[in-house]
Amino acid sequence: MPVSFVKTKNKKKKKKKIEGKIASVEIKTNDAFIDVQLKRLAVTEVGCTESLDACSETQATSANGGGWRNLQKCSRQILAVDPKFLRAEDELRRIFGSKVINACENSNNSGNSWRKQGPRRGARIYQVRKTNLVVPSDHWPRWDGGMSMEHIETKEGMHFFRYARSSSYLAAQKKFEVANDMHDLNGIALNLVQHPYHVESLLALAEAFKFAGDYQRSAEAIEKCLYALECAWHPLFNPMRGDCRLKYSCDANRPLFLTLLCHMQNLDRRGCHRAALEVCKMLLSLDSDDPVGALFCIDYFSLRSKQYEWLELFADQYVSDNSLWLLPNFSFSLAVARFYLECDTLREQSPVQTDTVPSIDVLKQALMLHPLVLRKIVDKAPLKDVAWTQILNHPHFAYAEAGSPSLEHLIQIYMEKNYIIWRLPELQKWLKDAALQVIQTVNEDKGESKNWACVRKEAFPSDKNEYSHLHIVNFADSVPPPEDM
Repeated sequence: MPVSFVKTKNKKKKKKKIEGKIASVEIKTNDAFIDVQLKRLAVTEVGCTESLDACSETQATSANGGGWRNLQKCSRQILAVDPKFLRAEDELRRIFGSKVINACENSNNSGNSWRKQGPRRGARIYQVRKTNLVVPSDHWPRWDGGMSMEHIETKEGMHFFRYARSSSYLAAQKKFEVANDMHDLNGIALNLVQHPYHVESLLALAEAFKFAGDYQRSAEAIEKCLYALECAWHPLFNPMRGDCRLKYSCDANRPLFLTLLCHMQNLDRRGCHRAALEVCKMLLSLDSDDPVGALFCIDYFSLRSKQYEWLELFADQYVSDNSLWLLPNFSFSLAVARFYLECDTLREQSPVQTDTVPSIDVLKQALMLHPLVLRKIVDKAPLKDVAWTQILNHPHFAYAEAGSPSLEHLIQIYMEKNYIIWRLPELQKWLKDAALQVIQTVNEDKGESKNWACVRKEAFPSDKNEYSHLHIVNFADSVPPPEDM
């Protein structure tokens, strides 16, 4: 469950809490600075930024909850999935062209000629069902109908569903649990011979293939999972719209989240970042509690797929209990998005928007709020300019600490993928300019760094890691050995 960084309570309680935090860390500052900075970071009483013109109007219009429902509608719309960009095959054709992809497919099929042969004599002929998430192969077994989906209720325009399992599926589940407890991979494979679309067995097999370095067979096992899970969808269940919910707390629903997470990782590995973004949207829309941490990689896929305007819109419209600007990944990714939008404006010679904050100021704010991230970027990218040594020796960066296990964990998650973005020369120069300006600001006002430390302490007050359920390996590019999991 995501931690609430800034609780939406009345001002007296919030002010009292801030004073207590300041006293505990022995920092002399004033509540006005923290209030101003939190407002600048777009924290409002409904967890949404005040820049939402359409939504903020409805917020004040109805005391009976109509405004809140409209805010929820804004959040649903921003998470709507575009089916055109959902499949890896379509994205690869857009990147490399149909001729190149067709040539690769023909080359691969020539090595597996048995797949193109007709059915054996006496074998049943059936048509593979078309699905949205994956393109099923002709050689896959027929879907066995082991799962179905139930519509639970409709509440405030949201449709709630849950998966249901047949008796044969439950029997396969028991066999899987016995084999899995004994670490018997052969037993799991035998279970799949009898029940080819048992999702838990396919997920376990996919993990085994991944650790063995066989990513192609691992991806195919995940695609079979997606095929089976989608075949079981209720006629009313359409996760593309953003108004369908599946609670992760229901055990029968969890395989869909885990499968989508693995599929998103496979898409990222293949360079299909736009398809990964659409899958990430779907994950976030299915359960607003975000049990698998889609919120902490959606910015990365937005940047890699060059969806800069969408990322800014998402930060404005996504309804959450906390401000996205306080999260380290959004603090820096929104600055990068603004940087490239400014570059597009200059390249197209479009009129400069005067109502937006310059990217350099957004980045300076991120460096003031999360100075520890700079050292992580320099170390992991890595940035080898000698100027970085002098920059990191400045007290604002040299003595930077997360101050909270939750924030430390989130910074580590951010660095697992996003370090690669900072290898671009234009971003390195821009980052250095912002860091030097931050140093100048801190030198002119010695209390500035301490004030931002107070804001950080107020934003991440917990002494325990409230994101420990998000495993770093799920955000990493490399696959560690099983003993390190």
